[in-house]
Amino acid sequence: MKYSFIPNTNIEVSKICLGTMTYGQQNTEAEAHEQLNYAVERGVNFIDTAEMYSIPGKKETQGSTERYIGSWLKDQKRENLVVATKITGPNIPYFSYIRDDMRYTKKNLQEALHNNLKRLQTDYVDIYQLHWPERNVNMFGQRNYKHNPNDPWKENFKEVIEILDGFVKEGKIRHYGVSNETPYGVMKQLQTSEKYELTRCKTIQNSYSLLNRIFEIHLAEISMRENVGLLAYSPLAFGVLTGKYLNGQKPEGSRLKLFPQYARYSNPQATEQTKAYKKLADKLGISLTHLSLAFVNQQPFVTGNIIGATTMEQLKENIDSINVELSTETLKEIDRIQELSPNPAP
Repeated sequence: MKYSFIPNTNIEVSKICLGTMTYGQQNTEAEAHEQLNYAVERGVNFIDTAEMYSIPGKKETQGSTERYIGSWLKDQKRENLVVATKITGPNIPYFSYIRDDMRYTKKNLQEALHNNLKRLQTDYVDIYQLHWPERNVNMFGQRNYKHNPNDPWKENFKEVIEILDGFVKEGKIRHYGVSNETPYGVMKQLQTSEKYELTRCKTIQNSYSLLNRIFEIHLAEISMRENVGLLAYSPLAFGVLTGKYLNGQKPEGSRLKLFPQYARYSNPQATEQTKAYKKLADKLGISLTHLSLAFVNQQPFVTGNIIGATTMEQLKENIDSINVELSTETLKEIDRIQELSPNPAP
C-alpha cells in the first residue's frame, strides 16, 4: 500500500480509501465485515461513508452503512483507522425523510453528528464532510451552472465553519471537508477560515475518473496551491470503467442492472471513450480497471482514491491497482484519448 498525509494534518492515510455505500443493499453486514477485514489486511486504513448510505438512498436503509461499519469498528483499534463520514445536504427534497429541515444549521449539524457517531460506535470521526452545498449549484452530472435568482440560500460560510470548529474543540471530529463543491465554495471556505482563525477545510470529495476530469479544469489548481486534497469518488464511473457494460451487457447483480437510473456515465460519448481506454489497456496487457484506478492513484492532487466493490473479487482487483504504475507515454496516450471527448460525463 502507498500512503500520504491528509493535507495540513498529521493523519497518514492509504492512497486507496474503502468506499462503503453498497453496505445495506448490495452487501450484507457479513459481506461488509469481510471487505473491511480484507482491506485492512492489505494496508487500507481509510474508510469513507455517509449518513444517507446505503445507495440508492431510501428511508428503510438510511444509516445502514454506518451501522455495519460500527458493528465492525467497535472491535478494532480505532486509533489505527481513519473514518470519514458526511451530513446530507439540502436542495434534494427526496431526502427529507432524514430530517424535515436539511440546512446546515447548528441544530441539524449537532443532530446529524450525534447520529453518525452512534451508528459508527465511535467517539469521533476523523474527517466530517458536508455532502453537498446548501446553495444552488450544478452537481451529480448536471452540466453548466444556471443561476437561480430565487435561491433561498444566504451566505453563511462563517456560521457553518464556526459550528464545525466547535466540534473540533469538543473532540467529536478531527477535521472537516467538503464534497460535490465548486471553486467558489472551496475558496470561500478557505478564506473564511483564515479570516476568522477557524478550523480549515482539508479535503474535497468530488467525482473524478477517466470519464470525468472536470476537477482538473477548475479545482486542481486550488487543490495544489491551497493544499486541499481530493478524495476522488466514482473512479470507475459506476463500474463503467471496468468494461463490463460494453457491447450492451448488463451483468446480473451489477449496479446498472439493479438501478438503471444511475446512467451518468452511460451516454454514447462516454461509451465510445470507454472503448478507447479498453483498447489501450489491452495493448498494455492490464485490465481496464487497473488502467482507470492507476490513473487516479498517480494524480498529485489525489489524497485518497475511493474504491467500492460488491464482491471480494472486485475488491481485490481494485486494491491491487496500487501496484500498477503508468508510464509517462501511457499518460500522454490517455490525454490523447480524452481530447476526442474532453467532457463526456460530468
